[in-house]
Amino acid sequence: MLGINKRFGETQANDDVNLRVAVGSVHGLVGENGAGKSTLMSVLYGLYAPDSGQIRLAGHAVQIRSADDAIANGVGMVHQHFMLVETLSAIENIMLGAEPHWFLPAALEQVRSTLSALMSTTGLQVRLDQLVADLPVGERQRLEILKALYRGARLLILDEPTAVLTPQETQQLFGVLRQLRDQGTTVVLITHKLHEVMALCDQVTVMRGGRVVQELPIAKASVDALAEAMVGREVNLGRAPTNSQTPGETLLQASSLRYTDAFGVQRLRDVSLALRAGEIVGLAGVSGNGQSELLDVLAGLLAPDRGELILCGHRYAAGSWHDGAQARAHGLAHVPEDRQARALVLDFAAWESAVLGYDSLPTYCERGWMNQAAMHQATAAMMKAFDVRPPNPDLPSGQFSGGNQQKFVLARELGQQPRVLLVGQPTRGVDIGAIEFIYARLRALRDAGCAILLVSSDLDEIMSLSDRVLVMHQGALTGNLAHQDCTPARLGLLMAGGSA
Repeated sequence: MLGINKRFGETQANDDVNLRVAVGSVHGLVGENGAGKSTLMSVLYGLYAPDSGQIRLAGHAVQIRSADDAIANGVGMVHQHFMLVETLSAIENIMLGAEPHWFLPAALEQVRSTLSALMSTTGLQVRLDQLVADLPVGERQRLEILKALYRGARLLILDEPTAVLTPQETQQLFGVLRQLRDQGTTVVLITHKLHEVMALCDQVTVMRGGRVVQELPIAKASVDALAEAMVGREVNLGRAPTNSQTPGETLLQASSLRYTDAFGVQRLRDVSLALRAGEIVGLAGVSGNGQSELLDVLAGLLAPDRGELILCGHRYAAGSWHDGAQARAHGLAHVPEDRQARALVLDFAAWESAVLGYDSLPTYCERGWMNQAAMHQATAAMMKAFDVRPPNPDLPSGQFSGGNQQKFVLARELGQQPRVLLVGQPTRGVDIGAIEFIYARLRALRDAGCAILLVSSDLDEIMSLSDRVLVMHQGALTGNLAHQDCTPARLGLLMAGGSA
């Protein structure tokens, strides 16, 4: 890619970018949120048209105006959020839109024959007749790659491919990618996980502010140097020293929680846990194993079928569960996993989103009337304290970047000095500089005596922040480990339902 420029309004997303990727290599592409890497790959895959610049494949200039053009030129992309139809089988997903014949039974047999050969040569084993809804996450990931290869991809773009995988599934994926590389397939890996870049890539390109600031072979790179190149300063994300203080009183205690969803699926199976003052408890598990439901039950957004909760001295049973307003009144704050769907109203101005759930506090409300001046002032203070950019309380919430939205939600919830904090995926989609900032804030809150339950699909994050780690599998707790006993292999085994 030569001299790629792409502007959105006043924002220069790609500024004269050059990217060279060798055939048969795994090339890492890293950078902060807003660095321009996703825009660059969207240009390569035909989702955006560049304002200027040229794309050359195997030495030949090509015009890529759509995803169809990209696929025709051998470029495939596996998105972070899988593009699969869960009610169809794996083989039906693969052939959807690429049927080789109008007569579907004949088409299925032809596709099955092609896929059998492809799975044999690549090691991408997928149960073709299984419904996607019944496939584990790791197999869905392999299915997405197989779908791209079936369509003739010789260059694969992978966007955060390990975000929801266990360590064991990650290693399996890396084995497949190395095999594909050795067979001549080229891979571009977009990721925030620099240790994965070091483990898998042959070359790495760093972007910052829409420009390429560094490109070097992996043998000359290091995690610390890459992080510094991404942010423009030294970054420290390593494990913090073990919490020196002894955890205090139990602020939240849940006993025998059960929850069955509207489809009759039991999401929580007799879950019991305790959170103590001055402690971060990590909750690890592959997405979809009950962590989201547990957060919602503890926060009062869902009522369990059975169980009991003692929250800051207040007792609740399944038949008379607390709600979000009662939880906040007792000192519980909640940062949802999905900030856009659950934590913000994207059309609201920032100052309106800043008081969601807290608008009846005396600070914001006088005799039933909102004090908009106080809300503006408080929002400006939050933005300054949490480095939210741009610091404009009147800007619609949806116009902030994902990382700034996350800092904004954390500012709102942490700003009330909660006694208990439930936080889901605190750094999902957040760049490395914002991650460092968020980690520091969570540790400071813990040191001030807050009890924190941290749900994250990133094991590095779990091990960096947690004083103790719980593991969930299929709605049940399968492990309770002290900080010093945690390793990726041990946690991964428990996440998969094994014992450690």
